[in-house]
Amino acid sequence: MAVGTAHEDADGDPEVNLDFHVPHSARMYDYFLGGTTNFPADREAAGRALAVFPYARTAARANRGFMRRSVRHLAESGIRQFIDIGTGIPTSPNLHEVAQQIDPRARVVYADNDPIVLIHAEALLKGAPEGVTAYVQADVTQPEAILEAARNHLDFSQPIALSLNAVLHFVPEGAHKITDVFKSALPSGSALAVSHLTAEFAPEETSRLTQVYTAAGTPTRARDRNEFARFFDGWNLVDPGIVPTPRWRPDDSSADEPLTDAEASCYAAVAIRP
Repeated sequence: MAVGTAHEDADGDPEVNLDFHVPHSARMYDYFLGGTTNFPADREAAGRALAVFPYARTAARANRGFMRRSVRHLAESGIRQFIDIGTGIPTSPNLHEVAQQIDPRARVVYADNDPIVLIHAEALLKGAPEGVTAYVQADVTQPEAILEAARNHLDFSQPIALSLNAVLHFVPEGAHKITDVFKSALPSGSALAVSHLTAEFAPEETSRLTQVYTAAGTPTRARDRNEFARFFDGWNLVDPGIVPTPRWRPDDSSADEPLTDAEASCYAAVAIRP
């Protein structure tokens, strides 16, 4: 199986158009994780977020932990194809590293809308030679474009795991309809893994956080448990069902520190298509 080294935009042509003066959620997330691929506008917006939502760093780490554990579980369950939307700045271990550690033949397609992620895509594309890694420059609100690009690298007759980690809260309207487009394209045995901001554990802080992100140009919407559960309609939830991110199959990894529900402030779940 040949290694994939593709990166393209939704129309198939690489594009890089950076605006360092406008904060971006992916670079703010990188800052919360302790990364260095962020700029003054991102750090200023992140500082405002931390001022009203002091759990931002712990919530970001909890989301990364959920990504690692959910991918490991799905790969150990036999899934060998993954689509990761809202990839963000590469922060090892990335999704393909987790999946290809289980099986080097795993195939992964990444998608993100931040042009700076395209610059770092080469780091994402250094996967196991037996597998495939690819990157598409596209937004989660372009499901058909992402699916079309993914079909160049994945076999849609076989199960595919779709990872929507900490991205749907940046889709204030239409998030369920977008998710349904992705779900309808995936075959039986496929998986959906989602983490999402909720205000149910720290309502005042979360309300102020969504205001900060929206004012910075990234409209944000926290969702309650019932709204979150709708993303999985028609699919079978994997045990333990819908829980705060650190409570989804915690392990003994030193990276997964004990957190309160408020410090995580995100729901997480994985479901399988019957």
